[in-house]
Amino acid sequence: MKYSKSVLILFFIFLCAGLNAQDSLQRNPLDSNSVVVHKDQRLDLLIKKQIEINEETSRNARRSAKGFRLMVLNTDKREDAIAAKTKVYTYFPELKAYLNYQSPYFKLKVGNFKERKDAEAYQKRLDTYFPKGVFVINDIIEVKLDRDPESPDPTL
Repeated sequence: MKYSKSVLILFFIFLCAGLNAQDSLQRNPLDSNSVVVHKDQRLDLLIKKQIEINEETSRNARRSAKGFRLMVLNTDKREDAIAAKTKVYTYFPELKAYLNYQSPYFKLKVGNFKERKDAEAYQKRLDTYFPKGVFVINDIIEVKLDRDPESPDPTL
């Protein structure tokens, strides 16, 4: 008997809760036809910051282009690669040297040349210091921008 009374009481509680839920749905017809979004204002700030970051990184990517470099040395001896880099900086301080390690070799590339003829001119000069040979190779080079487009002063 106690069991049937508790089941009956629970049944009435669920019935009343169901009626209240149906009643609330009938009173708010806008709930089924529209969506209300409450947006935090900090999201706009985050979006603006991400746009600035994307612009900066894409601007840095535009500072590289296809061009030519001189392959000075390809060796498996680190000491030889460092000595060759030092020699390049000693005799050609205007050239930028790039020492990369691709297992098991150290590759020393120099220069950022847009035109092949400019690279060939330096190749002849470097041949005297590196008798094993200096080779002109295609590479992605660093390009110096004439001026920053966001800068108000054209002399920068």
